[in-house]
Amino acid sequence: MIVITGATGALNGATVEHLLKRVPAERIGVSVRDVAKAQHFAERGVRVRQGSYEDPAALRNSFAGAEKVLLVSSNDPHTDGASLHRAGIEAAVAAGAQRILYTSHQNSRMDTPFPPGPEHAATEQILAESGVAWTALRNGFYAHSLGWLLGNWRETGMISAPADGPVSWTDRADVAEAAAVVLAGDRAFDGPVTLTARQAVTFDDVAEIASRVNGREVKRVVVDDEQWIAGEPGEMARLKLTMFQAARQGHFAETSPVLAELLGREPSAITL
Repeated sequence: MIVITGATGALNGATVEHLLKRVPAERIGVSVRDVAKAQHFAERGVRVRQGSYEDPAALRNSFAGAEKVLLVSSNDPHTDGASLHRAGIEAAVAAGAQRILYTSHQNSRMDTPFPPGPEHAATEQILAESGVAWTALRNGFYAHSLGWLLGNWRETGMISAPADGPVSWTDRADVAEAAAVVLAGDRAFDGPVTLTARQAVTFDDVAEIASRVNGREVKRVVVDDEQWIAGEPGEMARLKLTMFQAARQGHFAETSPVLAELLGREPSAITL
């Protein structure tokens, strides 16, 4: 059996949908916080059980009989994600899983200003020490994030943002499909595997794309970090700034052909 956590979310929910096209429903299980939200999977023959990283006993029960477990990373910036992931890994090991997969992030490492990076790196280290075969799906930076980084460029004709660097913006739908291919296949991916678009682009490149989409010139304007922060509402501004800081250090510039190989086609291009 293949058990997937976070199956009511956008990423792993899409992975389950793709997996249902590849393996019988009775071979698929999902571990979710709210089983009512996964009723659409239960109606199609998927095993649905309650489980969360905060409840190790329920999590072990939701993993029972699993050969492979796909753990989704925590997206709550106010929690200790690595500790939560450790609970998931330990539950999968206790349930007898033969391989644990984890949705990581490209170039996960400790020496990055982007806070999720060290969290993913710490989780990968826990996986390496688990004694079970493991795969870290290092997904490229999701392209839909551009929507909350570019600002209101359609109205202003400008992309005003801090200095950046090349990023291999990757379609979340593509990596969800690729995860299903990996889960359903016999090819062993041991350790980290990078799943990104073929090309890394800067905001200068994005401005050119925006100009074509908009039918008029969209200028790229570089704004001082603190000046930009002052004009950004909400507590997420600092986190968003770390993305720019990491990008200009080259942390998101890596590209890989593996995503295209798994999909059997070119990954989706940036759309605005």
